[in-house]
Amino acid sequence: MTMQRVFVSGKVQRTGYRDWAVRRAQELGITGWVRNLSDGRVELLLVGEDDAIVAMTDACREGSEHSRVEHVEAHAATERAPKGFTKRFTA
Repeated sequence: MTMQRVFVSGKVQRTGYRDWAVRRAQELGITGWVRNLSDGRVELLLVGEDDAIVAMTDACREGSEHSRVEHVEAHAATERAPKGFTKRFTA
């Protein structure tokens, strides 16, 4: 199992990006969460098998139909693994 924190910048808020991320993560069997950040980025916590995390991180570079991703930054994370994949409030 791998845990990764991903930050996505560009036009990613008010584009359906979080809803898209929830659906995609669930398709890949990933647990974690997604939330908007007050600086305009989207943050994701991804927990799952290595190949699923790679696939989700790659998918984050494309994003939702109406988003325009400019940059994706991923870092290893260590925290309590959540159940399911949820959309959280803005941080």
